[in-house]
Amino acid sequence: MFTGIVQGVASVVMASQGESITKVSIQLPETKKLQIGASVSIDGVCLTVTSINDSIVDFDIIEETLHRTTLGELEAGSQVNFERALRFGDELGGHLLSGHVMSAGLIHSIKENGEGKDISIIAPPELQKYIIEKGFVAIDGISLTIGAVQSNVFKLHLIPETLRMTTLGAKSEGDAVNIEIDSNTQTIVSTVERILAEK
Repeated sequence: MFTGIVQGVASVVMASQGESITKVSIQLPETKKLQIGASVSIDGVCLTVTSINDSIVDFDIIEETLHRTTLGELEAGSQVNFERALRFGDELGGHLLSGHVMSAGLIHSIKENGEGKDISIIAPPELQKYIIEKGFVAIDGISLTIGAVQSNVFKLHLIPETLRMTTLGAKSEGDAVNIEIDSNTQTIVSTVERILAEK
């Protein structure tokens, strides 16, 4: 589990596509107590550590993950958000995340708003029913609150600290981002749909 409070930005050292697995090496700023088999959120996607060499950490990515997320675009020099798994006793500052990204969305517009930015994102059709004003969403692993929702586009208001600590400040219009819907929202929407279908 993760909180969506990104711990920083890491650099991709290598991305190598195999027959069914893509291997990615990422230089993490902090690897203390990190072990093989541990979970790390990379741009919001839960990945398993396969090897550690000082600050270079390796991950294997399967085709299903590449299909649903933006991780297939990674190459040497790419910058990614990272968060290590939540440990017992850690502060929960965002909202609980699984790292199971459902789909990717596209940045529709970016506007300066004082020292912050307003970013509008186009949600794919299968996620639109879960996008609710003032609901939670994770974008590239960042816990955020949804602003105004219009048709298939929803707005996010980003504070300077979010822009400083994550990759969102460097994004451009048309860039793809990973979306994870809050699990409570998923449960409520699915339950209501089931009850209505039974009636």
